[in-house]
Amino acid sequence: MVEVDVLVAEIGSTTTLVNAFCGIGTPCPRFMGQGVAPTTVLQGDVTVGLEKAIKDLEKKLGSPLKWQRMMASSSAAGGLKMTVHGLVHDMTAKAAREAALGAGAVLHMTTAGVLGDAELERIKKIRPNIILLAGGVDYGEKKTVIENAKKIAGLNLNTPIIYAGNVAARDEVASIFEGKNKVFFVENVYPRIDELNVEPARKVIQQVFEEHIVVAPGMEKIRTMVDGPIVPTPGAVMMAAVLLKEDIGDLMVIDVGGATTDVHSVTEGSEEINRILLSPEPVAKRTVEGDLGVYLNRYNVIEIVGFEEAKRIYGENLKEALKNQPPVPENPDEIKLAEFLAEIATVTAVNRHAGEIKHLYGPTGRYTVAQGKDLTQVKWIIGTGGAFTRLPGGKNILEKIKAKAGTKKLLPGEDAKVLIDWDYIMASVGVLSKECPSDAKELLKKSLRLK
Repeated sequence: MVEVDVLVAEIGSTTTLVNAFCGIGTPCPRFMGQGVAPTTVLQGDVTVGLEKAIKDLEKKLGSPLKWQRMMASSSAAGGLKMTVHGLVHDMTAKAAREAALGAGAVLHMTTAGVLGDAELERIKKIRPNIILLAGGVDYGEKKTVIENAKKIAGLNLNTPIIYAGNVAARDEVASIFEGKNKVFFVENVYPRIDELNVEPARKVIQQVFEEHIVVAPGMEKIRTMVDGPIVPTPGAVMMAAVLLKEDIGDLMVIDVGGATTDVHSVTEGSEEINRILLSPEPVAKRTVEGDLGVYLNRYNVIEIVGFEEAKRIYGENLKEALKNQPPVPENPDEIKLAEFLAEIATVTAVNRHAGEIKHLYGPTGRYTVAQGKDLTQVKWIIGTGGAFTRLPGGKNILEKIKAKAGTKKLLPGEDAKVLIDWDYIMASVGVLSKECPSDAKELLKKSLRLK
């Protein structure tokens, strides 16, 4: 019997991982191994796949396991489905969107202004896990957010509401949802002009997710096995990134998956760029590119560069290779294609995530502004997920996102160092950090070969 302190499950849409850790609470926490199995959420019981992943881990370790705690992250059952609704697209709606994405949500809808009938119908069809309602700086305009509260309450969805808008409208919003929806009140995501305040909302989003994920289809029995926190997987990666930044400085994390590519950055940016930013950006930012994936979206990735150009770079057999590409590449030809797709997805996703310098013209002539996230102070570029931890060319791909001479994009410089999450545990240590932050930090440093 192998004694394990903590098992952390990562329940994905197709695959469930289980990571085992021992030595928690000692100076030398240790990653013991990882078990893998298909996720069984579609069969109506996610614990079947979870048990199979544990069996796989026991087989690899050569002995049955005995553990004290089990924690989890999940992107199964559709992940954390959210809709967000603000007042102005570039202000409160943007701030609400940043809060939701940073918490690990899958955003199905973002609106600005008073909700119309068509938008209300979309919300009903989406049936989000959480609705984030914002609007107005504190003690500013409140008519729109109150009107939206009335319209959402009229949908009778019984969906949890997080209110992160004008503090002066709180009492009226509370009375609107009384007896209809459970409401969680947090600080305004945009309390004053040009000030983002997304962290309070992010924390509550994850708390609400943990309370309500257990009623998602196929997830009902999750609490029969998991007795610790359950966090949205992308949110767990962000938690790990924020924790690590405290020790090693500004960083970004890229995760290329079969369907999407996630980019997380944790950096304040440079003072020079901050002075000319058109609108504020969060310190911790996540973007998710739903069209960039190396398996389900491989044809979309090819379209980024164009099929003929891709064939010129890759080779004449591109069409056949795409047709036969499996979810998990194994032979040299499959690995070659996966790396080709991962490079396009990575470079495209990071360029979408990064801000840029723009030259505008006014009455006094040309002036320079910056728009979007400044990555120029990033010193560490981290790859996690299957594409970077399993493909031999992962580090070379990440080197290609660095700024080139003459670019207007606000990308990391040539001195940024590339690291790989070799143990593929970043999401798991993010979950672990809720209760054991120092252990989580040590385990992640070991996986990145910083120890």
